Amino acid sequence: MSKPAATRKFGEKREAIIHAAAVQINEVGVQATTLAEVAKAIGLNATSVTYYFPRKEGLVVAVYEQTLSLMEQMANDALAQPDPSSRLKHFIASHVALRKRIRAGERGLTTALSEIRTLDADVQEPLMAHYLRVVDIVRRFFGAWRDSDERALFSARAHILLEAVMWWPIWSLRYSVLDFKRIESRFFDILANGLPAEKGRFEPQQLIGNWRTHDDADAGQNEAFLRAATVMINKLGYRGASVNRIAESLNVTKGSFYHHHDAKDDLVLACFQKSYDRMSAVQIGGLGIGTDYWTRLSSVLAELVDLQFFDPTPLLRTTALQALDADHKVDVVTRSNRLARRFAGMLIDGIADGSVRPIDPLVAGQVIMSTVNSAYEARHWAERFGEPEVAIRTYLSALSEGMLAPSR
Repeated sequence: MSKPAATRKFGEKREAIIHAAAVQINEVGVQATTLAEVAKAIGLNATSVTYYFPRKEGLVVAVYEQTLSLMEQMANDALAQPDPSSRLKHFIASHVALRKRIRAGERGLTTALSEIRTLDADVQEPLMAHYLRVVDIVRRFFGAWRDSDERALFSARAHILLEAVMWWPIWSLRYSVLDFKRIESRFFDILANGLPAEKGRFEPQQLIGNWRTHDDADAGQNEAFLRAATVMINKLGYRGASVNRIAESLNVTKGSFYHHHDAKDDLVLACFQKSYDRMSAVQIGGLGIGTDYWTRLSSVLAELVDLQFFDPTPLLRTTALQALDADHKVDVVTRSNRLARRFAGMLIDGIADGSVRPIDPLVAGQVIMSTVNSAYEARHWAERFGEPEVAIRTYLSALSEGMLAPSR
């Protein structure tokens, strides 16, 4: 029996509002999204929208739930495939196909999940639980784990894979849809089989440089603000990391903050620049050691993941990117692409010296960026390992031997 016309019309209008909100959140972030702007986008007035969603937070939750439900469906469809290789291939293909549909004009299908942490705890917790259900499905792509160590390995693979497909919408803008089929194939190959010519080889060397956090006594006030803001934004998101909270964490006044920064966005940009400066310094440190390029690259990766896992001040997560205005986003993404291209250059040199197998270095550079970026979210996962080196090696095995390598 078909639904009554009134019920169907209600559902269609509600769906249109959710789609419009998804577009707004992707473009300007949760904080800048308003019911009035959402209403304007679909030719309604704000009062009409409040009939469906009395509060903005309810609409934001609906947007996130829709994205998570789509991700869960895509993960389940992939899990239904007969083996790990087929599941990985299907999952990547579905995300590439989704981006192609969006490029063709379908809007509001997915929303970046980066600002879930900015929501109040009572609505944030169910969303995080939903995301963890998606993680559990993806973890099962790799088979039934035999013990806690294998479960931890599959968890790392799931985490890295999800971050890779969620970063894909950002760097996919650099490609024509005519190239998507080729990108899909290269994307799968990199994640399935890893990077080095000798599968599983991972012998990072220690790098020397000034990118680790020093004692607070050695930091000036502006440096202290950057550290505190980076940690707080990573934990609470842009909206949750208020100027008051940042100042209180340092036992200083808001006036001290505004002595160094005109506005909060300026602080976020400064945090990005500081993080990218640190990442660049590690890259340059790795390029300076006298060995083959895979060893240089793996040394850089080990150092960056160590920062994300164990340093008091990790690198700023790209979650903060969503809250910036369009011009600032372009600046941040441009800097990120430069770092990815430097990784690509190391891979090209590694292919030339025989230490890296033939892969697409530009695609691999973006996979590396998402893998390093996502390591912060795996801090709790890393704590289960008695030795930091084992945590780093296990996490980066997705790149050193690929996600389809048998566990030892």
